[in-house]
Amino acid sequence: MTHAPPTTGTAPPPPDAARFLRTVLRVDALSTAVTGLVLVAAAGPLGSATGMPVAFAVAFGVFQIGGAVALALIAGPPVIPPALVRAVVAVNGTCAVACAAVAFGGFLPLTGFGVVFMLIGALVVAVYAALEYTGLRRAAPADLRASHRAG
Repeated sequence: MTHAPPTTGTAPPPPDAARFLRTVLRVDALSTAVTGLVLVAAAGPLGSATGMPVAFAVAFGVFQIGGAVALALIAGPPVIPPALVRAVVAVNGTCAVACAAVAFGGFLPLTGFGVVFMLIGALVVAVYAALEYTGLRRAAPADLRASHRAG
């Protein structure tokens, strides 16, 4: 009977751990960009359907487009800095809470569809935050070692 040699804790996690995080960040970037573009391009009709003022929809869309660019840049390098992923998780969590607050807070004259639209947005962003947090926990040890070796 053969036994595997004992591990010393220095072996990196499987390559799919970092790949999972990178994929989640890229999908988040893509969906955020699409949502931002829709908010900007269709601010009028979307505003009519949701009750969202056009200026709010455009500003929210521009914010999302900027966020999408940031996400794509974070996902790009060979080693994804864990601090940036923690920031993404925090921003996504904050955005999820903000969307829910807008849905229920009476800050905007939202229609029923507008409330559902904001709550779906809150749910989607919360799911991305959870997936990115999971990816960070899986990939961070390898990234930290890679960063340490490179520095």
